[in-house]
Amino acid sequence: MSVAKVLQPYAVGDVFVGATVLNDPNDDHAGAGRILQYGADLQLKGELHVPQTTHLIGGLKFDSRGVLWAFDSHSFTVLNIHPDGRIEQRREFGARPFSHVNFAADGTLLFGEHVVGDAIKPEVQARMKTHIPHMPGTHRFGDGHVFRFRADGTKVSEYATATHGGMGGFLGVTMSAISPDQSTLVYCSETGPRLMRYDLVGDRQLPDLQSFSPPYPPGPPPMFFGMEYGSDGVLYVLRGGSIHVVDPSGQTLRQVSLEGFGWATIDLARDGKYAFVSSFFSGEVAKIDLQSGAKLGSIQTGAVKSLAGLVEYQGEGR
Repeated sequence: MSVAKVLQPYAVGDVFVGATVLNDPNDDHAGAGRILQYGADLQLKGELHVPQTTHLIGGLKFDSRGVLWAFDSHSFTVLNIHPDGRIEQRREFGARPFSHVNFAADGTLLFGEHVVGDAIKPEVQARMKTHIPHMPGTHRFGDGHVFRFRADGTKVSEYATATHGGMGGFLGVTMSAISPDQSTLVYCSETGPRLMRYDLVGDRQLPDLQSFSPPYPPGPPPMFFGMEYGSDGVLYVLRGGSIHVVDPSGQTLRQVSLEGFGWATIDLARDGKYAFVSSFFSGEVAKIDLQSGAKLGSIQTGAVKSLAGLVEYQGEGR
C-alpha cells in the first residue's frame, strides 16, 4: 500500500509513532527522523520525514492546541509539528538534551534532560554503538535536571533532580509525569530500579515512590520506563514486561502482564479503559485493555530498536 509522505489531517484515535530510520552503519541510534501516523483502525495512513533530527526522534506529545511535540536529545532538538504539517524548531529552549515535555496546568512546560554526567560505565561503553555528545561548550552530556519554561522559551525554574543513571550510568530524567495536584514530578532514569519524585512546590527531592536494591529476585532485574497518570489519580508505569498500577503511597495495586520484554513507552486513553504501549526491541505497538489485560490490537511498525515516541491523538484541549 502506498502511503503519502505527509501526515494526514488528525482524527481522534490516530496513533503517532516516532520511528527513526536507522541507516548509519557506525551508529545504531542515528538515522533519518520519521513519524508514522496510524488511524483508529491501526492501519498506516501517513508518514512524515523530519530532516531536523539526526538520531532517535521521540517524546511525542500533543499540547492543547493540537501541536505535536517531538525531541532528539542527541542533537539538542525540540520540535513543534503543526496540524498543517509545518515543522518548527524551537531553538529558544537552548542546547540541552531534552527528550520529553509535561504540560503544567498554569501553561508552563517542564522538560526533562535525558542524559547526565560525563562518563558511561566501561562495560556498557564497550557495547555501545553510539556517541553521546557533550552539551556545547561543556565536557558533560547533561545535568539530568528538569527545566520549567514559559511557552515563549523564558526559563522559570531549574530543578536539581536526582538521577540513577540506568544500566549505563548516564541516563537522567528520561520519562516523567506530573501528579494530578501539580505538586510532584514522578520520573525515572530508564532501565534503573528507582521511581523517583521531586517536590515542584518546595523545590526539593522527595523519597522514591518505589525503589529496589539487590539482591533481586529471579528474572529480569526491576526496571522503570514510561509512566502516565490516569483519570483515577493512580500512576500507570511500565516495568519492561508489565504495566504496574501504583497508588500515591507507592503501593502496586495490580499488574497487567505484557508479552515479552522491552515495553518502554505508554499513552493512556482519556477514559482510562485502554493504553497504547510500545516495545523498543520489536517495534510493536499494542493496544491493551487496562482491566482485563487483553490485547485489543497491534501495530507492527518495523521500527526495531528505534521506536522512541508514542501518542494517541485525543483531540484539542486534552
